[in-house]
Amino acid sequence: MKVVGVNGSARRQGNTAALIEAVFEPLRAAGHECELIELAGKDVRGCTACGVCREKADGQCHGRCDDGNAVIEALFGADAIVLGSPTYFADVTAEMKALIDRTGYVSRGNGNLLARKPGAAVVAVRRGGAIHAFDTINHFFLIGEMVVVGSSYWNLGVGGPKGAVAEDEEGMATMRRLGENLAWVLEKLA
Repeated sequence: MKVVGVNGSARRQGNTAALIEAVFEPLRAAGHECELIELAGKDVRGCTACGVCREKADGQCHGRCDDGNAVIEALFGADAIVLGSPTYFADVTAEMKALIDRTGYVSRGNGNLLARKPGAAVVAVRRGGAIHAFDTINHFFLIGEMVVVGSSYWNLGVGGPKGAVAEDEEGMATMRRLGENLAWVLEKLA
């Protein structure tokens, strides 16, 4: 089965990517294909509320001609989704929020394309505000009728400078357990 992880960070291969890769470790070991999509350097803007995605009902966003459409298509094609974001002022990045809004609107307007897919939220944080970012991603999963997968603790990793999250032993263990739980859910749904 295929798992798509989206790194909403403006920094490529930073702390958020490291956390997602830790989730991928047990998934790959269980034989699942994992793809990491980095939003850094991509143009992903918010929903224009044009409603054309609902009128055409073709599973695509028509309000923007940017990189968001390719990511939305990858999410719809995945068997499971991992969304990761650093904490920006106690929430997800603007790019992640734009992706959430557009993906959710297209999904709901086209027969709930995400329904019953497993979803896992991953949040990197320097110090505080991570739970609100975690909630933002999980609210997206819940309204999309997705199966929310948890871990042994909140799916958070602590670290400021690039690479510092690797020193958060509990955070990295939480991510690996999240990957194990996601693999278990995929096995049960297969």
